[in-house]
Amino acid sequence: MSRKGINKTREVLPDTIYGNVTISKIINACLKDGKKTAAEKQVYDALDLLKKEFPKEDVVEVLDRALENIRPKIEVRPRRIGGAVYQVPTPVRGTRQSSLALRWLISAARAKANKQYHSFAEKLVAELLSALNNEGAAVNKRLEIERMADANKAFAHLRW
Repeated sequence: MSRKGINKTREVLPDTIYGNVTISKIINACLKDGKKTAAEKQVYDALDLLKKEFPKEDVVEVLDRALENIRPKIEVRPRRIGGAVYQVPTPVRGTRQSSLALRWLISAARAKANKQYHSFAEKLVAELLSALNNEGAAVNKRLEIERMADANKAFAHLRW
């Protein structure tokens, strides 16, 4: 038990169309001003576009493959020892891996230029497709985090 007490993880209900918890989490992460129906429409439009790209495959499996390429395996966490703060590389637990991947995916999609894409759904699909090829802003974010952990592996023995 940590200093702050026990964290309760909320149970997320699966989405209505695909019956998948991951898609439900993507919808919740895309929310702006509490407009869930608008977020649902954008995410489902993105999944329809993804279905057109991969007609023979299951959309949920393609989505999971893309997210797997974004999930970080290791990250750095600050650890204070004797007045100095060290960046200690630490493995990332599963739930945090998923939430970081979703956060990076959506922020990368939102950061895309508006000139090229007409909707958020198109931006999301573009980012997912680049994640499938191990490129794009979300994958670069993961690589940057893992590079930082690799650079600080001298402090790995300070793990708590």
